Amino acid sequence: MAKRDYYEILGVSKGASESEIKKAYRQLAIKFHPDKNPDDPSAEDKFKEAAEAYEVLSDPEKKARYDQFGHAGMGGGGGYGGGGMNMDDIFSNFGDIFGQAFGGGGGRGGSRRMKGSNLRIKVKLNLEEIAFGVTKKIKVFKMVNANDVTYDTCGTCKGSGQIRRVQQTILGAMQTATTCHTCNGSGKSIKSKPKDADANGQKREEEVIEINIPAGVGEGMTLNMAGKGNAGPFGGVPGDLLVQVEEEEHPLLKRDGVNLYHDLYINFADAALGASIEVPLVKGKAQIKIEPGTHSGKILRLKGKGLPEVNGYGHGDLLININVWTPQKLNSEEKEILEKLRSAEHFQPAPGSKDKSFFHRVREMFS
Repeated sequence: MAKRDYYEILGVSKGASESEIKKAYRQLAIKFHPDKNPDDPSAEDKFKEAAEAYEVLSDPEKKARYDQFGHAGMGGGGGYGGGGMNMDDIFSNFGDIFGQAFGGGGGRGGSRRMKGSNLRIKVKLNLEEIAFGVTKKIKVFKMVNANDVTYDTCGTCKGSGQIRRVQQTILGAMQTATTCHTCNGSGKSIKSKPKDADANGQKREEEVIEINIPAGVGEGMTLNMAGKGNAGPFGGVPGDLLVQVEEEEHPLLKRDGVNLYHDLYINFADAALGASIEVPLVKGKAQIKIEPGTHSGKILRLKGKGLPEVNGYGHGDLLININVWTPQKLNSEEKEILEKLRSAEHFQPAPGSKDKSFFHRVREMFS
């Protein structure tokens, strides 16, 4: 089943401001909150769907990728849908969105799960991998929670993750809550840990991650793999793995968006008499027909032989730019043949109305 558009889920336009997106998400989160809909199993799915949409659209970097590439730009997973995060993860990250609607925390308990940091890697792709998509296995070094770590309840906040203070004001007693500075809101402290673990009970390990790269990605595009980054301390939420695409240059084909270009050099005889010539494709080759009397600068278009749109809609074209090669060196026999043809009737330039000027061709290319 195709994923719904994130803007459609939140009911906002693509040009919606940050505050409008936050407001729309808060309304949906309150409407479909599981505690408010105990007898409706679909409410939790809608609650998670709204959280996934907000997780992407509230982050400027992820929003920019989504606006340009759609769900493909999110690595096929998007936010929570691809990261396997549970309801506590949502409450932990976006508890402040709910305000006082569900008893002040919006979630299920005051402590929050700490989020691990994101990892960034670069992956090189050749043109064939870009054209058809590819699955790659990449080794990454990441922080993981060590085994045999035991925890105590934080002595400062008593496990709540918050420090609450009551102040007397002219309006009466006012209670405020701030994140515990000792445990950073986790509500835990480490009781014991292995020798190779750091202060957060974590250690660095190598992991092989399988990355499914969709067809049509481009240079500089970043794919987001939710939940594949560094582990969250104290059993918290893992960060994301951000995969930046680097394109390897193709020796014969040049890319411009979804279109590909190839410079084809033909000799004078083929241009004058016509010929059938082989040209390279991303995968394989194609035979094209050169019409008699072809001029240098003519462009032949092979429909649909370019690259696919990253969102899955349509293909670009392969454009063949014809260049008639003028020989640089001639032997005496070749010179003699050309001298005989120099003054021949059909060798005199006689451009007609169908022969477009250089400026006309340039104007057509950019119109």
